[in-house]
Amino acid sequence: MRDRQPAAVRTDSLRQSAQEVDILDILGRWGKNEIMDCKEFERLIPGFIAKKLDYPTLKRFFGHVQQCKDCREELEIQFLVREGMQRLEEGNAFDLQSELGQRMEESEKSIRYHSAFLYLGIVMEIVAVGMLGGIVIWILL
Repeated sequence: MRDRQPAAVRTDSLRQSAQEVDILDILGRWGKNEIMDCKEFERLIPGFIAKKLDYPTLKRFFGHVQQCKDCREELEIQFLVREGMQRLEEGNAFDLQSELGQRMEESEKSIRYHSAFLYLGIVMEIVAVGMLGGIVIWILL
């Protein structure tokens, strides 16, 4: 015979689990939500500088740079070298530290924007399924 927890305990643990799990992981959208390692991060830096990362990759990239000091420093170095050399060749004045900060802010806004639309799409799908279910039940009755 299995030892069962009271319903209140099960409900509380389910709520806590639901809060800890991203709904995107449950639905499996936008590929894997794996943690990016430093090697992959360094490989993606040129794509970030060129603004060519897609949403899921940018989300993982941004999450990693927020948590890994070494990779943040590597990003700063590569950004300073690539953008600095280009600006020197063009003869333009520049403040690369603030430009990198702006690029990071743009990335964060892009992630929030795409996430909002993704969640809106999920909600709309749930509503559509509910409406279709209601219509089917109404027709059958």
